Amino acid sequence: MQFEPVIGLEVHAQLAADTKLFCGCHYEYGGEPNSQTCPVCLGMPGVLPVLNRRAVEYAVKMGLATNCTIRPFSRFARKNYFYPDLPKGYQISQYDEPLCYAGSITLALEDGTQKSVGITRIHLEEDAGKSIHTEREGTLVDFNRCGVPLIEIVSEPDIRSPEEARAYLNKLKQILEYLEISDCNMEKGSLRCDANISLRPVGEEPFGVKTEMKNMNSFRGVERALQFEINRQTEVLQSGGTITQDTLLWNETENRAERMRTKEEAEDYRYFPEPDLLPLEVSEQWREQIRESLPELPHSKQKRFIEQYQIREYDAEVITSAKALSQYYEDVVQQIGNPRLAANWIMGEVLRVLKEQDMTIQEFPINPDRFSGLLKRVEDKTVTQNAAKQVFFAMVDGPKTADEIIEDQGLKQVTDTARLESIVEKVIKDNPEEYEKYKSGNPQLSKFFMGQVMRETRGKANPRKVNAILDEKLGPAE
Repeated sequence: MQFEPVIGLEVHAQLAADTKLFCGCHYEYGGEPNSQTCPVCLGMPGVLPVLNRRAVEYAVKMGLATNCTIRPFSRFARKNYFYPDLPKGYQISQYDEPLCYAGSITLALEDGTQKSVGITRIHLEEDAGKSIHTEREGTLVDFNRCGVPLIEIVSEPDIRSPEEARAYLNKLKQILEYLEISDCNMEKGSLRCDANISLRPVGEEPFGVKTEMKNMNSFRGVERALQFEINRQTEVLQSGGTITQDTLLWNETENRAERMRTKEEAEDYRYFPEPDLLPLEVSEQWREQIRESLPELPHSKQKRFIEQYQIREYDAEVITSAKALSQYYEDVVQQIGNPRLAANWIMGEVLRVLKEQDMTIQEFPINPDRFSGLLKRVEDKTVTQNAAKQVFFAMVDGPKTADEIIEDQGLKQVTDTARLESIVEKVIKDNPEEYEKYKSGNPQLSKFFMGQVMRETRGKANPRKVNAILDEKLGPAE
């Protein structure tokens, strides 16, 4: 029997608000343990939470960017559970009245098709602290993260493969970064993902028994963990076994999942309305003000790049994949006025360096001004394409401009017709056998002569002029 995966993802994104969700504490990753706390986020008796307005605006931005309906009145609730890193014994979240609901995003899949994935809800909640398990000192607790504002983005069970899951996560991350409401750093815990996975026979509607996968700290990890669990469930079902509703932890080092606990019954968090917070009201006027503040989102920017700059759809998709990269591209285009040339170089040499050196465009050592200087010399034929690449890598390694490197290394293109004619004549004279073979009906040898000219000029000869001179000096092949 063939089985179909049914996957739903729950993504927590830490919001880049200045302070925590219900108090004035500032949070910065890596701070001295328990140094970024106050009586409110530590849950001391008698304290009262005060809602962070900016966090609400950020949540509404994400809702609008994912086509959600914004609830005019939403309510906070207490989610009760006991754990060492939750000093209050409950977490303030949203339950049956989330701020944003019924949205969707469209994915561009690798096979060229598109798919819509529903967003069940986006709600605000505060983060818990962090338990640190050590062999010598047991479990230590750092409360710095308590109260940090989060949005939880819950998808519909519309995802059907690990590849689709990764595409969905990439799209969410892209939108969050364009909105500038989260740094999305998974290593720092700013973006976390849990997955629900079940299998059902192909063609059947009812869902199978689901398992929950946690502890995935990269998109690649999510993809690998899902594939592992799909394979495991397939083997169990094909052998006549049954799936139990387990919570699993992904072990990235050993590339396998480990059982954390079995959910024989649904967990009872005893949700009830938060008595210390009034219902959250988002007026139509406030919602529309937030909508007007939205930046140009990835899909719109991609469409504009194709129409305005006349670049390929694939190039536009890659260049707009990160907001900073798209801005870098536009900064360069404004200076050289040649969108296709800029796209070709960014898609080729720039992205190759970013990948090889594992850096972001913000860390790239060639700023748009210096890069534009190089492309201007490519455009006006000061340097050949090969020489331009030499200049490019020299710019990656040092602070000099393209003009300085071209001058220092003598890379200026040879365009003097008389000089090129002299070099071509010398190359023909020095290679009589190849010339005879060419004249005897082997026109492909013209490439040989082109190579020899380039060798004589150390790659600096203008290829177009050399071709014209070779055509004249070699004559037609018989």
